[in-house]
Amino acid sequence: MALTTLAGKQVSKLCLGTMTWGEQNTEAEAHSQIDYALERGLNFMDTAEMYPVPPTGETYGRTEEYIGSWIAKSGKRDQWVLASKAAGPGRGLDYMRNGPRHTADQLKAAVDASLKRLQTDYIDLYQLHWPDRNTNIFGQLEYRHRDSDETPVDEILRGLSDLVDSGKIRSIGLSNENPWGAMKFVHYAEALGLPRIETVQNPYSLLNRTYEIGMAEISHREDVGLLAYSPLAFGMLSGKYRNGARPEKARLTLFERFSRYTNEPSISATEKYCQLAEANGLDPAQMALAFVSSRSFVLSNIIGATSLEQLESNINSSELVLDKELLKEIDSIHRAYPNPAP
Repeated sequence: MALTTLAGKQVSKLCLGTMTWGEQNTEAEAHSQIDYALERGLNFMDTAEMYPVPPTGETYGRTEEYIGSWIAKSGKRDQWVLASKAAGPGRGLDYMRNGPRHTADQLKAAVDASLKRLQTDYIDLYQLHWPDRNTNIFGQLEYRHRDSDETPVDEILRGLSDLVDSGKIRSIGLSNENPWGAMKFVHYAEALGLPRIETVQNPYSLLNRTYEIGMAEISHREDVGLLAYSPLAFGMLSGKYRNGARPEKARLTLFERFSRYTNEPSISATEKYCQLAEANGLDPAQMALAFVSSRSFVLSNIIGATSLEQLESNINSSELVLDKELLKEIDSIHRAYPNPAP
C-alpha cells in the first residue's frame, strides 16, 4: 500500500471511510471492515461527529461510537491515523449543541465529545466539516453573497490552536472548502503563528473534477493535500445503477436527497466511463478509484463500502496503474461531460 505523509506520520493512499456505519452497517460489520482494512495495509480512517449519513438526532455520534468500541476491544489505537470532523452551521442540526458553530467553545465541546465516543486521548487530524459562513457547498456552484453571522477565520484558527496545544488534536484540516477559505486559513496561520491546515476534504471523482479548477493549485503551492471523498460518486461509477437499476439497500436507492448524482448528464457520463473500463478489461469502480488515487494533489482517497466484498474490490484498486492512453480517453469523456455531479 502506497504511503503519504500527514501530521508527521505516513498514511496509506487509501483511507477507510465510515459514514455508513450506524445507518447501513451494524457495529459488527463496522468492526469487520476495520479489521480487514488493517490487514490489507490501510492505516488511515476518517469519520465525523455527525455520522452516519444522512444525519439524524437519533444516530448522531453512532459512527464514532462504533470506532471507539473497536479501539477498546482491540487495543490497536496506535495502528490507525484517525481523522474526525466538527459540524458547522446548518438547518436541522439543532440537536448538536443547539446548532453547531466553529467558535472556540463549541470546537472544544465537539472534540471532547468525539474523544469520549472514540475512546481515545487524541485525534490525529481534526477537520471543519463545512465552513462557518454562507458559501458554496454540497453541489452549489453559483456564489451569491449574503452577509451573515459567522465566526471569523482567525478566531476559528485560534480555537483550533488551543486544541493542538492541549494535545487533544495533532493537526488540522478543512472540508467542503473553496479557494478563498483555504487561503484565509493559510494566511492567518502564517501571519499569527498558528497551526497550518494540512488537508482539505472535498468531493473528487470522474463526475466531479471541480477541485482542479482552483483548489489543486493551492494543494501544490501551499502543501495542502486533498482527501478525496465520494470518489465513486455515491456508487454511480461502479456501474450498479446502469440502465435505471436501483439495487436494494444501495445508497442512491435509499436516499433521494443525493439526486445530483443521478441527473441525465451524470448517467450519460457514467455509461461512457463504464464502457471505457470494460473495453480495457477493467472493473469500472477500480478504474474510477485508480484515477483519483493517481492525481498528484490527492493525499489520500477515501473509500467507503457497505460490504466486505465491496471493500476488497475498492482496496484492490491500489494495484491498478492507468496508462497514458487510457488517461487520454478519460479526459476526452470529461471534456464531453464536464463535472455533471459537482
